[in-house]
Amino acid sequence: MTDLHPHDETAPPLPLASKHAIPKLVFAMVVVLSAAVIGNMATIPNIPVWYAGLVKPAFNPPNWVFGPVWSLLYAMLVLSFWRVLLRQASLPAIAVFVAQMVLNGFWSVAFFGMHNIALGLAVILVLEALILLTIALFARIDRLAAWLLAPYALWVGFASILNAAILSLN
Repeated sequence: MTDLHPHDETAPPLPLASKHAIPKLVFAMVVVLSAAVIGNMATIPNIPVWYAGLVKPAFNPPNWVFGPVWSLLYAMLVLSFWRVLLRQASLPAIAVFVAQMVLNGFWSVAFFGMHNIALGLAVILVLEALILLTIALFARIDRLAAWLLAPYALWVGFASILNAAILSLN
């Protein structure tokens, strides 16, 4: 890990020309896209029948919003993780990021795949805590990488409220 202070404006440039830049990008993509694929496999078949039959709060976005939002968030996650990997991140930063991505995919399995709204809520609350920890760990390594996770933390926070509301209504 580099010894960059989170407010250090003199951070060295990212080593994009390094022979490890592309393999690290591929690793970041595999980690993030694995969660996305698992999430989609659990979610998509359950939207038309099970999810459509749930009572949802008035602030529930239309279904078409989720795809574009998650696509943008996943792209930002890949970029954030790649930046941290390029800076020779510490094992704890990498492990926490991977752990929250596992929970990201598992939330869809719990909520949509298992139709277990309460388990989904438990998972998403732990997920949100791990996202915030990831942001704190990434901020020590690369401030932009940490900021790239802020919209994700906000969206998962909103999804947590939505999950809790759906639980209370069903």
